[in-house]
Amino acid sequence: MKRIKEYKKLFSVEKEIDLKILKKSYRDLVKEWHPDKFQDGDPQKEAAEIKSRQIIDGYHFLVSIAPETKAANLEEYIITTSESGIADYHHKGMLLEISFLDGNTYEYFGVPKNVYIKMVNSDKLNRFAKRNIFNSYLYRKSKKTLQEA
Repeated sequence: MKRIKEYKKLFSVEKEIDLKILKKSYRDLVKEWHPDKFQDGDPQKEAAEIKSRQIIDGYHFLVSIAPETKAANLEEYIITTSESGIADYHHKGMLLEISFLDGNTYEYFGVPKNVYIKMVNSDKLNRFAKRNIFNSYLYRKSKKTLQEA
């Protein structure tokens, strides 16, 4: 949740993420902080490189949790969470990462440790996650690993 707030602040996003406004803000920030604007040896060039990476990472992150992106990928998400079993999971802080047997991996934000512990101790892991995690927390698709035949 902290990362979401930092990125929203960076891009001046108030509540809902609008992809058109986000894209314009992204372009403006990239123009302002592009490392090529600074001469070699200029101490601001190094700061600009760090800031530009942060801008790029933040943009991709916010696009991945935008309502438009989630709506476009909703069918795939429903298929994954309802038909594919959980292959692996990790909890760190308030972030729960769940990898599914179909190769998709989703991150769930704001998941407290007590919910994670209940999930781990549950007799039916998939059932608990369907009822208490999949539709209860902000999520994004983080990666897809290719399964070998």
